[in-house]
Amino acid sequence: MTSVAVIGGGIAGLVAAYRLRHSLGDAATITVIEASDRVGGKLRTESLAGGSVDVGAEAFIARRPEVPALLTELGLADQLVHPAGLRPLVFAGGSLHALPAATLMGVPSGPDSMVGLVDDATIARITDEPNSALTWNRDTDVDVASLVAARFGEQVVARSVDPLLGGVYSGRADTIGIRAALPTLAKALDAGAPNLTQAVRDAMPQPSAGPVFGGIRDGYGVLLDALVAAADASVLTGTAVESLERVGDRWSVAPIGTFDAVVLAVPAPGLASLLGDSAPDAAGAASRIAVAASALVTLAFPADTALPQHSGVLIGSGEPLHAKAFTLSSNKWPHLREREAVLVRASFGRFGDDSTVRWPDAELVSAARADLSTVLGVTAEPVGSVVQRWWTGLPQYGPGHLDRVRAIEDGVARLDGLEVAGGFLHGVGVPACVASGTAAAQRLAARVAP
Repeated sequence: MTSVAVIGGGIAGLVAAYRLRHSLGDAATITVIEASDRVGGKLRTESLAGGSVDVGAEAFIARRPEVPALLTELGLADQLVHPAGLRPLVFAGGSLHALPAATLMGVPSGPDSMVGLVDDATIARITDEPNSALTWNRDTDVDVASLVAARFGEQVVARSVDPLLGGVYSGRADTIGIRAALPTLAKALDAGAPNLTQAVRDAMPQPSAGPVFGGIRDGYGVLLDALVAAADASVLTGTAVESLERVGDRWSVAPIGTFDAVVLAVPAPGLASLLGDSAPDAAGAASRIAVAASALVTLAFPADTALPQHSGVLIGSGEPLHAKAFTLSSNKWPHLREREAVLVRASFGRFGDDSTVRWPDAELVSAARADLSTVLGVTAEPVGSVVQRWWTGLPQYGPGHLDRVRAIEDGVARLDGLEVAGGFLHGVGVPACVASGTAAAQRLAARVAP
């Protein structure tokens, strides 16, 4: 009989447990160990205004196959939904603008889509950029802000790039590296693109007829429940792992017991702590992956509350607001329009500034309402609200991130019966986490299967 401990009950850990059950069979003992009082990690579904709402991630990249395939495997294909196709707005310079088109994570491929969002001097700078030779070092990595500001100007960073990166990483362009966050752009630059404009054009994804995003009708909670059931694992919540140590040919997971193998599916700071003795180089690399704190306020308004026909509002950096984005959920998701309430989500917190995240719930709700009034003129009294904080919300893919990931994976590969998974490795989105948990389980099963 093979025994496996999966430390961390987020989506990556639950997928790893599920895949291990399939690979190792019914005789294997699989134990999921989660320090918090619930599984799911940064995915959580709550009840509000007579229905379920996600108070963590709500969407996934639909062009990646992992989540739709997993839903089908678990008999949940009918839960797959797609947004209505509305575009978000950007609040920058004190007013609303259309989200620029023809950009790569907000980095423009030309001046046209920036008209009105940035001033005339910046438009002229973007227009002239191809006439200025670009120096690019293939052996280094730089933060997104440094490159974009140098070529296109600070306004492009603050009003176009920061709002989008803030939504993905809860960070800023100056904390995110080109190679990890924009790999196709780095590839174009490495290939010798003569300027940033051409590099962006070369890096842009090919148009696709299908929807960009997907979601789950009744919330991620149904996926989490299905994974727990299919994994048929012993799930220990409220249980912190104090230490991890190789003892003979097994792993001691204190204070729980010993196991033949372990999957570490915890945030980077927790990984650094648990690997300190067994793989110090990997632990050191993990300790250099910072995490951002964030908070999400979901508001339910009366059904007659008017919203503009857009999916949300991204907030440019430097604006005199507390929120960093709004999702107009009842506009974005057709199935939510069936509710007898209008749902809006407000996001708070960026890397390096968690002051708003620490505010009491009532203060966060008040700030969300004040900013929503400023941005969209919505002054209705909410009929309900949910506040959710994520203290280790999202890892920062800073310059040199790929080197840190390589050091983690190389260090773990030298240890028998140990694998690692999570959103700090090869992508923060749900599909990337599903892929990470699957890959960890496949590697581990190949090493420990009888």
